[in-house]
Amino acid sequence: MDEGQDQWIRVPVGDDAARWATRVRCRRVLLVVHNVTSATRLLDVLPLFHDDLGVQLLATCTGSSAFRSGIADLLADTGVPVLPWEQALATPVDLAISASFGGELHAIQGPLVVLSHGIGYTKRLAAPSTEHRAPSTEHRAPSTEHRAPSTEHRAPSTDAVGVPRSAPAPVFGLAPEWLLSDGAPLADALVLSHPEQFDRLAAACPEALPTAVLAGDPCFDRMLAAHPYRERFRRAFGVRRGQRLVLLNSTWSPQSLLGDGGGDGDGPGDDVLPSLLPRLTSELPADEYRIAAVLHPNIWHGHGPGQIRAWLDRARRSGLALIDPLEDWRQALIAADLVIGDHGSVTYYAAALGTPVLLGAAPLDGLDPDAPIADFIRTAPRLNARSALRSQVDAVIESHVPQPGPMRFTSSVPGEAAVRLRRAFYELMAASEPSGPALLEPLPLPAPEPAPRTAPLWVLTRFLAGPEVAVTRYAGPAREPAGTGDAHLAVHEDTRDPGQLGLADVVFRDGSPDDQRFGPPGRWAAEVLARHPHCALAAYVTGPASCVVRTRDGALLRLTAGAEAAADPAVYASAVHAWLAAGRARAALVADGLTVRTGGTAHQVVVTAEADDATAGGGTRQGPRATPADRSTAHASGADTPRAGRRSPRTGS
Repeated sequence: MDEGQDQWIRVPVGDDAARWATRVRCRRVLLVVHNVTSATRLLDVLPLFHDDLGVQLLATCTGSSAFRSGIADLLADTGVPVLPWEQALATPVDLAISASFGGELHAIQGPLVVLSHGIGYTKRLAAPSTEHRAPSTEHRAPSTEHRAPSTEHRAPSTDAVGVPRSAPAPVFGLAPEWLLSDGAPLADALVLSHPEQFDRLAAACPEALPTAVLAGDPCFDRMLAAHPYRERFRRAFGVRRGQRLVLLNSTWSPQSLLGDGGGDGDGPGDDVLPSLLPRLTSELPADEYRIAAVLHPNIWHGHGPGQIRAWLDRARRSGLALIDPLEDWRQALIAADLVIGDHGSVTYYAAALGTPVLLGAAPLDGLDPDAPIADFIRTAPRLNARSALRSQVDAVIESHVPQPGPMRFTSSVPGEAAVRLRRAFYELMAASEPSGPALLEPLPLPAPEPAPRTAPLWVLTRFLAGPEVAVTRYAGPAREPAGTGDAHLAVHEDTRDPGQLGLADVVFRDGSPDDQRFGPPGRWAAEVLARHPHCALAAYVTGPASCVVRTRDGALLRLTAGAEAAADPAVYASAVHAWLAAGRARAALVADGLTVRTGGTAHQVVVTAEADDATAGGGTRQGPRATPADRSTAHASGADTPRAGRRSPRTGS
């Protein structure tokens, strides 16, 4: 074996593969991976080869991307044999599929199909190096069926700001710099999702026009097929009845929503997110809004998942959910009530699904001014970072009328990508398609991942008619939120700042009632009250609809939500605290129950007395109460602390 070939695989391809393989007459289909982002589009089309015993799938990585982290794990998860790039170039294949132009694609020994890894070809990018771009002589001549350019035209849009017509950067995927090798098309088939891309291709690189195949968008088709199950996705992401899911979305680059603008702070972009994140949790009530984030794989794998979690730590402790950028981002788009995004493909997909969009970053200089996304960026509503966030969020959601452009231009043949792509693949292989229908994988339901808020909760309560309490909670507010009513502090026992537990009116935690580490809920609550003498009520959340609370006078109560209730049970604990702190009778709660209102949603709660499982003298005796001065001093140095001087119903402050 030649030097450097010791890592080459021997089965199912290799010099002596026929000796070891079980099926030796298979056609070879090579998935060419540039980075994780492009790999996700290859995974979309992988099921088109399912059930075909005459196809052997292979994978390789070009090594051409700056974003190499995560590729090895992704390829390993597919279970497909992975060839080193050099072996892939030396191995004849019947079809190669790439979702990028990175690497020496011309040297692949077989016909090449290139898919888009976004919503068509939209971005301007510096021209690639021409080194190693000689065309392969072993590609089959491309089929011309399904490749005639459309006569449908759209009016050209105005120039993008900062992109002079005199010398614009080429459009990635549509310009000769990407599509031609020594004057000949690099790919045998260039997959387009809409005829408007034919028009731009004809203007930019007519030599490649015969290779164009109109085959729609398999990624978008999967989202369309899953959209009827939106409510299931919302429940999987922890969105409760009456809540709105606000989804932050960022592509990569300094000009993206997560980007810092580049340079020394004087660049074309603004560093929006550091000020936006704490304001979201300060201004959007925790029980009325769910906040999540979808970040481009190049952010995850460029900076590292651990670094991303570190950057967003406070937001995560305040309830922000980080969505898996490989598996679950499409489901999050379907579930969202609003996307705060930028100029990336995911934001445009959201608009295509009919989801309201606010642009937190909107650079135009990197976009093709004639691409539909450029029109969208020019006209979509912008987030005003200096104005109140809740009013902007609510206004965009409530006044939203889906625009036809994004839906229209994302795919001209919605629902047909599987059929069209499989036909094109098998024609290039000169093979008959399988007899069964061409189908894509349905989007899976994300696994629920509980993310307890461990940042302190500023709680406002108001009494309404009858046994009804309105509760508004803000997680980790940067300042005292506006609002009327009595205020108290509720703190998760796992808070990052243990000093907050000494200030809390309500201390809570969640877990199994059988968790021996904490003992029975009543005993845990008694220990909490003994440990924190200023605490008035301890609450152990035992499930999605129930909790056990102990009051300072020793009463043990179970709070159980009715069939239609869907709030965090810790909300019910805060409502009971407000009821008792106002001097109202506990017996009335047990007799009549309690209605807890979060925003416009009412939750019926049944209150029952529990048998006491605490040991004798379990620490339920009344302790000294905190004075306003005590609280002000303790709050003065806490970065995660609501402002001192809150209106506590227990202290009168």
